[in-house]
Amino acid sequence: MAGCPCGSGTAYSKCCKPFIDGTLQAPTAEKLMRARYTAYEKGAIDFILDTHHPDSRDDISRDATEEWAKESEWMGLEVIDVRGGKESDSEGTIEFIARYRGADRAIVNHHEQSTFLKEDGSWYFSDAKMVNNPRKRDSPKVGRNDPCPCGSGKKYKKCCGA
Repeated sequence: MAGCPCGSGTAYSKCCKPFIDGTLQAPTAEKLMRARYTAYEKGAIDFILDTHHPDSRDDISRDATEEWAKESEWMGLEVIDVRGGKESDSEGTIEFIARYRGADRAIVNHHEQSTFLKEDGSWYFSDAKMVNNPRKRDSPKVGRNDPCPCGSGKKYKKCCGA
């Protein structure tokens, strides 16, 4: 049995699949967040849209969501903090890092704090804010007037920085 993409250590069939296929409803905000991550990896766009809070569902683009999901190589989920979001709660906040390789092949650490709301027994993703996570450079910063690192002999501003 393959492990679930959400990183729970449980088989996909016993973890996120029942939520994504509609057999069960996620009992907690964290289980919904994990299932949404898995849905991005599996390309289950309907689940992502259906679990977006109805008040803001019109603000998301199906095409853009589907494109992002398909163009990305999903590499793992790390849950940093969970506040609320239990079965008896009506709100929860989860901080997590979703790692993926984007269309440009760069690895991205998507560090987010998401709010989930429970209405009529169902959890919904409501809002998110990015956590300030300064990106560390792998190499020194190239100034506009420095030689271009591609080796062309031109200034960066006249070559790759143009």
